[in-house]
Amino acid sequence: MRLLNIRQRLDHEAVLAPTVGLRSPMFFRRCSTATGLSLIGVACLIVMVLTHVAEALQVFTFMGWGQPDSAGHYLDLTSAVLGCTLLAVGLLAAALDRLGR
Repeated sequence: MRLLNIRQRLDHEAVLAPTVGLRSPMFFRRCSTATGLSLIGVACLIVMVLTHVAEALQVFTFMGWGQPDSAGHYLDLTSAVLGCTLLAVGLLAAALDRLGR
């Protein structure tokens, strides 16, 4: 019974470890504007990939995937443009920050 409790506690701590790590001050000290911009850019690119998957699987057909002037088209276009722009700006800012040190 004691072994089971230790195993349950370790599983519980393993699940909570990433969320506690995100709340730690060390995470916020390391996280810069460049990192945040890159992260948002990658998230936008993931949205773009998911719109293509939804189009291929014909999910949410009311979005009008693949049709010009539809909500799906503009979601795909906006997420692609924002993703590429923010990722490029974030990487450039990180490179300039490293050069400045």
